[in-house]
Amino acid sequence: MDDIKDKSIHHTAIKICEDFKSSPSYQALFRDLQKLVSTPSVKYDDFKDSLLKAMKDNGLDAGLRNNVYHWMKTKKKEIACPHDTFFRKSQIHWDKRIHKSLNSMCTELGINLAKVRTVSEKEELANKWGELSNYEVDIHKYRPVYAPKDFLEVLLNLKGPTTRNKGSPKWEFAQMPLKVKNLADLRCLYLELSRGEQILGINSSMLSSTHYSALEAERMILGEKVLTKNYAPIAQEFLKKGCPQCLRAKIWTLILGAEVKPYHYSYFESLKESVLQYDLMIDKLIIKDINLTASNDDQYFVFEDVLYQVLLCFSRDGDVLKDLSTQPGFMQVVIKGKQSNTENTIIFPPSGVIPFHGFTMYAAPFCYLYDDPVQLYFVFRTFYVRYFHRLHRVCGNPQGVVSLCLQYEKMLQCFEPSLWHHFRKCQIHPVRVVIKWIMRAFSGHLPPEQLLNLWDLILAYDSLEIIPLLALVILVFRKDNLLKVNTLQNIEAVLADLSSISVIPLLQMSLLKD
Repeated sequence: MDDIKDKSIHHTAIKICEDFKSSPSYQALFRDLQKLVSTPSVKYDDFKDSLLKAMKDNGLDAGLRNNVYHWMKTKKKEIACPHDTFFRKSQIHWDKRIHKSLNSMCTELGINLAKVRTVSEKEELANKWGELSNYEVDIHKYRPVYAPKDFLEVLLNLKGPTTRNKGSPKWEFAQMPLKVKNLADLRCLYLELSRGEQILGINSSMLSSTHYSALEAERMILGEKVLTKNYAPIAQEFLKKGCPQCLRAKIWTLILGAEVKPYHYSYFESLKESVLQYDLMIDKLIIKDINLTASNDDQYFVFEDVLYQVLLCFSRDGDVLKDLSTQPGFMQVVIKGKQSNTENTIIFPPSGVIPFHGFTMYAAPFCYLYDDPVQLYFVFRTFYVRYFHRLHRVCGNPQGVVSLCLQYEKMLQCFEPSLWHHFRKCQIHPVRVVIKWIMRAFSGHLPPEQLLNLWDLILAYDSLEIIPLLALVILVFRKDNLLKVNTLQNIEAVLADLSSISVIPLLQMSLLKD
């Protein structure tokens, strides 16, 4: 058994080395190692031990460990589901519907999916790159390809084989027998919350209290030490008890491995050049979505210009598609005005991601953390590839939207049967009430400060399962008012304003054992 384990570790180490050698960060680390080897601290007679000590003293040891940690996070295999084939076919079918809708819109508007920009168009876009909100483009005829309610219909209509035992509950949402966490499982996962430990991020009204100030000061000192160590797993553990606002950007960057180097700026510049060079139909959808969401939000409208830059570049980023093994379907189109051959055929969009209504809100909260658009871009991209892509894809992964919706439903029926029966009596599907929260990870619904506390927990526990739990807790919090209304419109009105929600205290109350 030990021999098999050793071989597994050996093959994993080889794979890590192979992948690391092909990554941009390898060259930088290799140059630093060459410089280190030539210093007196590395001795010929004791090369191995002296090199390891020198690496540790100069921070290269932590950098190498972080690369292994991030590789494990990004390259880990999808957890197998008995019905993976079914989910994959369902997603491909949904992709085809989206592509058909895109082509129909192009035909209706008399435009092409991709074309080369004219010299004047390119110059105008380049001149207004820093203030793209002033870039005039007619978007009033464009419409979002789909919204959360459309995606919900796809999920509700999933049909497939079932192994439901006779006499077991017939859950309303999923036809697949997916295993999801119950409250006991969540208490084990979110241990610090369920034990009622002191966690930074309690209601801001407590900021003036001496006790809270002392806790914040303690977290500041510890956070600075964590950043000095520069080791991602330690930063992840630190985040479980909350993070001071002034340290959050650095802590997130460390955990996600998204620190920008000179080659990142070059890469971002190449994405910008692609935006200037090619006019993609997806650009109008992005601009339309920003207009409909962030531009009309009191908390985010000031970030409109940087959101244009980040999301337009994101649409051109082919590395996103490479990193998403759950992205089965994509379009290939020939650029208008060029010969129909392989060189002039592109994946549309290059990232493989076609935004839904509200997609902008995945990126908007990062504007509160990062002033540099390039740093913001790479943190957002890493967060999306690691987590958010699962929120609008059909898959059987425990972190996918299907499992999260089922987890919410099971807990609602188990712990709040009166609400469950009220929704059913009113012929309102329970998931319909919360789908926008789940698909957008509450972005645009919670105040930014509370949202960032929630996203702290996603990073700290490497799990999206906190989202359906919070959705349930909010319903419980508004239970009395929800039971007084009987239409979807009125229910949405009761749940529309979440400005008074304090994430950490609510979650702690829900997880504390009786």
